[in-house]
Amino acid sequence: MRRRTIGIVGGTFDPPHVGHLALARSARDALGLDEVRLMPTGQSWQKASTGASSAQRLAMVRLALQGLDPAERLLVDDREALQDGPTYTVDTLTGMRAAFGPDAAIVLVLGSDQLHNLPTWSRWQTLFELAHLAVTQRERVSLQGLPEAVEAEVSRRGADALPDAPAGGIVFFRMPAVAVSATALRAQLARGERPDGLSPPAVLDYIDSHRLYRRP
Repeated sequence: MRRRTIGIVGGTFDPPHVGHLALARSARDALGLDEVRLMPTGQSWQKASTGASSAQRLAMVRLALQGLDPAERLLVDDREALQDGPTYTVDTLTGMRAAFGPDAAIVLVLGSDQLHNLPTWSRWQTLFELAHLAVTQRERVSLQGLPEAVEAEVSRRGADALPDAPAGGIVFFRMPAVAVSATALRAQLARGERPDGLSPPAVLDYIDSHRLYRRP
């Protein structure tokens, strides 16, 4: 029986924008994933605060995917957003492995900035027991000059294609350049602008109605 492949795109989604959707679609297509789950964090241990609450960010991710063709296979996963206290990826993946079983391939989708930062994550080397890592270059953050410990894992686990295994590989894929970042988007929103084309209309409507990211 064919192995189920599940991609995970995590992040604060503060707010969700077209770059997030492009990342999910690129990973899906490049790696042949059965589905990609967009997973907003609850309380991220690496970020002291967010511009919107976890409930608001979850609502915006749902709106970002609302109305998409089911054939896109982009889903919302609320397990971190609904959790109390800080969330750690290794714990989330442990729960997902229990839920999806030992045979499914779980693929954690990362940008190059997160790959550089990987050694700061809780029990980061345990991630390879639970999932594959799929990495793409993000903005101007190079895939060169990785921390020595990460480079060693890439040398040991790197593959040209997603391995036929539940976990343990590191693969790289390309995505088109998307000129948007959450930081720049929040700055535009703080100035009272409506950056059409950078975030789905339903998300911008939600931001307007809840007066999110506005300067006091």
